[in-house]
Amino acid sequence: MQALRDTAFAEGRALRSPWRDRDPAEAPANTPYTIRFRAPDTDMIVQDAVQGTVRWAAKEFDDLILLRSDGSPTYNLAVVVDDHDMAITHIVRGDDHLVNAGRQSQIYDALDWDRPIFAHVPLIHGQDGKKLSKRHGALGAEAYRDMGYLPEGLRNYLLRLGWSHGDQEVFSDKEAIAAFTLDGLNKAPARMDMDKLNHINSQHMARADDVRLVGLVQPFLDGLEDRVEEPYIAEQRLLAAMPVLKTRAATLEELAHQSYFLLKSRPFRLEGKAAKPLNDEARQRLYRLFTRLTDLTSWTDEILGAELKAFAEAEEIGFGKVGQPLRAALTGGAPAPDLAQVMVFLGREEALARIEDQMMADA
Repeated sequence: MQALRDTAFAEGRALRSPWRDRDPAEAPANTPYTIRFRAPDTDMIVQDAVQGTVRWAAKEFDDLILLRSDGSPTYNLAVVVDDHDMAITHIVRGDDHLVNAGRQSQIYDALDWDRPIFAHVPLIHGQDGKKLSKRHGALGAEAYRDMGYLPEGLRNYLLRLGWSHGDQEVFSDKEAIAAFTLDGLNKAPARMDMDKLNHINSQHMARADDVRLVGLVQPFLDGLEDRVEEPYIAEQRLLAAMPVLKTRAATLEELAHQSYFLLKSRPFRLEGKAAKPLNDEARQRLYRLFTRLTDLTSWTDEILGAELKAFAEAEEIGFGKVGQPLRAALTGGAPAPDLAQVMVFLGREEALARIEDQMMADA
């Protein structure tokens, strides 16, 4: 049999069993045997929901082994029986299984069972146009979770790889379920694009519930140093800032870095680039600003923004000479949004204390 298989392979044709037309009585006694499927002598046609009409010549199909010599079923028989018994109506899988649709359809037909609807989706490719593999850094779902992607963001991105619904890119799970049809699947392979994944995930970050995000971002904050020790204070600051911070981050990891300024325990020492804006002149200016801020009776971003602008005008300087040292004092050089918002998120007491720390620090 191995010689027949090698010859068939060399000649580019399917294997035909030498026993397909012989009398079983001629078989040697007490010899292990397999049960094969006698491949039809007619072409096989499958209507695929993605690939369209697919045709194979009869000579392309082997006489498949259905039962091994130990009586166990092979893959193609097992999946056909299993799917039939479970009343599977649609089989959606990678197009590397397309030829199996032909083999399995032969078995469905031989058993006089209705074929399911086949839909063979192109495999995902890397940026180089080749099938996605480990050399592209192909990762499991857990790895994307650990990188800070939301489950709904990853689902949305995977949905859009090779499927479209007009110009819509961002889908909630409910929207995706309502909109999905096999007609929207493309024949051409999609390419993995991390920039697009980040964009779609950022949209879901902006839509996500604030309380949920505060919980999800905690593991990414655990590795940051010099955090405030009181969990309640950290949580309250994060909740206050989350409506703004979540619009500035593509992943939970980015959100953690955007949130870091809220959690830094004071006093913190500024070094290098972060300390550069805080010279003696800047510290004196911070003192004058501190005096004005302590007189405010309301602590909102509108009032604080107006006060910072008025202070710069009173000092007859550009806003940058106020903003840069103030940002250094409030955030320690960490990424942060608008300064008035930063002071609101920190709260009056913490914001004033951070300013006082830096205006009194040694140059």
